[in-house]
Amino acid sequence: MNSPVLSALPEEDIQSISSRMSAAKVGSVVVMKEETPLGIITDGDIVSKVVSKNSLPNTVKAEQIMTSPLRTIESEKEIIEAARVMVSQHIKRLGVTYRKGLVGIISISDILAITPELFDIISEKRAMMTSDTTVRPPSFLAGYCDQCNQWSDVLLEIDSRFLCEECRTGKEDPEEAETAG
Repeated sequence: MNSPVLSALPEEDIQSISSRMSAAKVGSVVVMKEETPLGIITDGDIVSKVVSKNSLPNTVKAEQIMTSPLRTIESEKEIIEAARVMVSQHIKRLGVTYRKGLVGIISISDILAITPELFDIISEKRAMMTSDTTVRPPSFLAGYCDQCNQWSDVLLEIDSRFLCEECRTGKEDPEEAETAG
């Protein structure tokens, strides 16, 4: 999530807000009244609700274009839950709360940035949860052998190196072992 949250007052004009968003290099601002979030303004809101209507940004107030209410999720929830909320609500940003106070904003971009790690975690969790002990045949890859630099359609990963059939000599080929037995 992104923290601290850039905030604006309901009566603040869009010119001022967009200047602060640009300086902070963020795509949204939360409209607050005291400690209470009232809504959110995104860069998309500014384009679709101000610029496209040829309105003067210094005459449009935050409360006029904010999306309200700000959708939120508790900080203790898993990232998968945040993604589900965003998809179901058709939103790209979600407020993150802790003890009923707003502590950050999570965006679709934040989730995409950690997606590879999520796949690893999910795979590891699945492996721990299943008792599947069946032996699977090896997965061959096509590419250049790390030892002889020759193209091969039957590369196998051995000791963190991708080796062709010829360079794997001295090590049992799982495919040959399967046909021999």
